[in-house]
Amino acid sequence: MKRLILSVILTLSLSSLNAVAQKKATSEEVKVTIDLNQVKDDKVMVTVTPPKFTSNEVVYHIPKTVPGTYSTDNYGKLIDDFKAFDARGNELSTTKTDDNSWKISNSNKLYNITYWVNDTYDTEKGGGFGKEDIFSPAGSNILEGKNFMLNNHCFVGYFQGKTEINYVLTVLHPATLFGATSLIDTNKSDTIDNFVAKRYFEITDNPIMYSKPDYETFMVDGMEILLSVYSPSATHSAKSIMPVLEKTMRAQKTFLGPINNNKRYTVLLYLSDMQGNDAKGFGALEHHTSTTVVFPEMMPAAALAEQMKDVVSHEFFHIVTPLSIHSKEIQFFDYNNPKMSKHLWMYEGVTEYFANLFQVNQGLIGADEFYERMNGKIRNAATLNDTMPFTEMSANVLVEPYKDQYLNVYEKGALIGMCIDIIIREKSNGERGILDLMKKLSKEYGTEKPFDDEALFAKITSLTYPEVGEFLNTYVAGKTPINYDFFYAKMGVTKSKVQKPINPFLKDQSTPYITVNPTTKEISVIPSSELNDFMTNLGLKGGDVIVSINDKKYNLDTIYDMIMESQNWKVDDPINVTISRDGKEQIIKGKVKLSMDEVEGYNFTDTTKEKLHSGWLKG
Repeated sequence: MKRLILSVILTLSLSSLNAVAQKKATSEEVKVTIDLNQVKDDKVMVTVTPPKFTSNEVVYHIPKTVPGTYSTDNYGKLIDDFKAFDARGNELSTTKTDDNSWKISNSNKLYNITYWVNDTYDTEKGGGFGKEDIFSPAGSNILEGKNFMLNNHCFVGYFQGKTEINYVLTVLHPATLFGATSLIDTNKSDTIDNFVAKRYFEITDNPIMYSKPDYETFMVDGMEILLSVYSPSATHSAKSIMPVLEKTMRAQKTFLGPINNNKRYTVLLYLSDMQGNDAKGFGALEHHTSTTVVFPEMMPAAALAEQMKDVVSHEFFHIVTPLSIHSKEIQFFDYNNPKMSKHLWMYEGVTEYFANLFQVNQGLIGADEFYERMNGKIRNAATLNDTMPFTEMSANVLVEPYKDQYLNVYEKGALIGMCIDIIIREKSNGERGILDLMKKLSKEYGTEKPFDDEALFAKITSLTYPEVGEFLNTYVAGKTPINYDFFYAKMGVTKSKVQKPINPFLKDQSTPYITVNPTTKEISVIPSSELNDFMTNLGLKGGDVIVSINDKKYNLDTIYDMIMESQNWKVDDPINVTISRDGKEQIIKGKVKLSMDEVEGYNFTDTTKEKLHSGWLKG
């Protein structure tokens, strides 16, 4: 549009041109103010100043669905006391036409609208996909003076037909709270933040978390990473989490190479206290330059770090797809009457595959761990509908029976990505894989150029091999289940029995080696003549009270922490255990020895495929 305007008024003077541009910018923008200083009944006030309307009626929408959630959430249900006013403060007539929409009469006189917004965290019952609750990372929190999680689609709406104009967002907040976001604050005040967006999508695509400052930043290959943490009891901090996040994201950037040009990426971590009305849907939601993450604060540090590594790496890889490679359904997303794309296998599946592949590629996990993860996905996918065409499920994911199959995007979706990777590796003699394909698609399209849903398979085939197109039509658009053994064999990997370590405190999933005294809260070893290798190697005996491990004390209140911490122990890790035996404390020092369980898995066995196998996992 800018090019067209310039061609029409080329003969105007520079001053006239500036006046026209300034007038257009002033009239064609939406101004929104969110006031975090005035909290009423756990709600905050939002004021919206619209552009000038000439029509007698206009409709204001709060989203029904937002990108990345693949669920109908009706965020308009969070809105109370919706009112519209003229310039003199006279109230205009409004009608709520559905859960998410308000029709405003005499809109040619409209000066502003106001409404109160409820949060979602304190009303959650179970949380997560497939539940009635809004998924916590897509929800909101209003905790006066302490924390505000602003997923902006919960607070800011749009006027029908006006999603592509400028938005100016102002947030009024206490000076003690820091607003972490990838948006650029243009106001230097400690109590007022101003953000400018080119269109409504940029507002909803950039969440903001206000809390007491607890953040760290680091640079990765020209990208600034901001990690902001809200831990209500200060159990965890940005400083303690940053090393794992930094190591992970450096490995991701190395794996991706020059596929993304983001200059800033923000990770917002909200830790739920789980004691009262708080978030219960754990996981993350991706955005172009940020991700919101929700986990329970009670998680041990090691377990939280491991979850952050897996979850954030998945969300970060969304910068490839759907953020850089996506269809018109996503580019021009209809928040209140969404048309879903057929290609969740790529948006979520390939992303999940990359989140695992990069770890073995960059040496964060070994090949055996990678196989076990993929084998777990094969097992999980088998519990879902293996004959439902993935494209059909994806296009209809908001309705039954398809939405019940959504979780398969993380299971079979990732396996689809793996099989395509294997086909490309085999046909290119190990030289290229699916990452090469995604780089080509990113170059072909990019953030501003969407593809036609129906044309993607043909485009992928033209960039790869006919065999890839056949796979897509047979196994992704078709009903045929995938024979994973067939594709594994191409890389020299075959099904076999593998050794899997057993938790040092468990004989099996239902038989522990430890018990707890409810009166003293002491953890002790159950008297038994068949203790496992971990215990016999250290000389532990039945009746021994476990006081501490590696100088960290444990009892009934922290037994979950102890079990979760032990999941990360490796064979021959040094360990010291303080026990009380016959009323006397003693310290036992040694190395971790783990019992192993033989389970069905996969191993690299065909050495004639060494080059292909190495190219696949090591790049």
